[in-house]
Amino acid sequence: MSIRTYILRRLLGLAPLLLAISFFSFVIIQLSPSDPAEVVIRVNALRTSPELIAEVRKEMGLDRPFLERYLTWLGNAVQGDLGKRYVDGKPVSEEMLKALPPTLLLAAVAAVLMLACSIAAALVGVCFEGRWPDLLLRGLVFLGTSVPAFWAGLLLVWLFAVHLDLLPTGGLSGPLSLILPACTLALPYISTYARLLRNSMVQTKQQNFVLYAKACGRSRGAVLRHIFRNSLQSTLTGLGMSLPKLVAGTFVAECIFAWPGLGRLCVTAIFNRDFPVIQAYVLLMAVLFALCNLCMDICAALVDPRLRERGVR
Repeated sequence: MSIRTYILRRLLGLAPLLLAISFFSFVIIQLSPSDPAEVVIRVNALRTSPELIAEVRKEMGLDRPFLERYLTWLGNAVQGDLGKRYVDGKPVSEEMLKALPPTLLLAAVAAVLMLACSIAAALVGVCFEGRWPDLLLRGLVFLGTSVPAFWAGLLLVWLFAVHLDLLPTGGLSGPLSLILPACTLALPYISTYARLLRNSMVQTKQQNFVLYAKACGRSRGAVLRHIFRNSLQSTLTGLGMSLPKLVAGTFVAECIFAWPGLGRLCVTAIFNRDFPVIQAYVLLMAVLFALCNLCMDICAALVDPRLRERGVR
């Protein structure tokens, strides 16, 4: 099967998945025990009464049937209208568009840091398999996996911002302000992917094609490139879930470092019971997971054509 046919089939399969994501994003918020009308009234410091609640529910369209409300919301969401915030009445889409670039910037820097460190650690582990550099890196990887992200962030603030006074403690004030939150966000993933890629490369190293390449006189670098390329399948599959997790998981780093991103916006919305913001955040993260998983599957199919043949069966 050609790569175009493979991509087309995956795109056709993505449509019902996105529809299901939108439905569950809408249903989850509707199952909340809090009445959105009461939340709006209390947020605006008004006294609740049955008449006022009924009037607000009618203005918000909550008196209409469930399916009608879902279809209206879905139609508006497709056009970029995700409702208005309960707190100040501002459009949710505008607030999320303001917070999205800082979050994507933080996630992108963390992803580059994660990939660079993971690949470097895996290559060192394979080249020095069983020797002290490999054992040292495996120990550091184990330590990095066991350290919670929020605790690592606080330690980094104490060391580099408070004790050494080298980096800012928080906020988006320049390139230096990216270092600590990006390291905090990337640290658990560096440990995970360094171990995953190193183990995959060690297994690939035992394959017959590696022995054949060595017997043909290929250079050590060329053999290592073959091993690396044929070890990427499991890593790419994992990246399809980890890249959106980087974006979704930024709320920890954003809260610690006062980063003006989506995660901090969602945490604030949770405290204020601002349901439209929470609903939009859940929808955005779910769609991001689906799209990233699709992109990583396509990348894996480009690297390993056998995956496309499995798709035929």
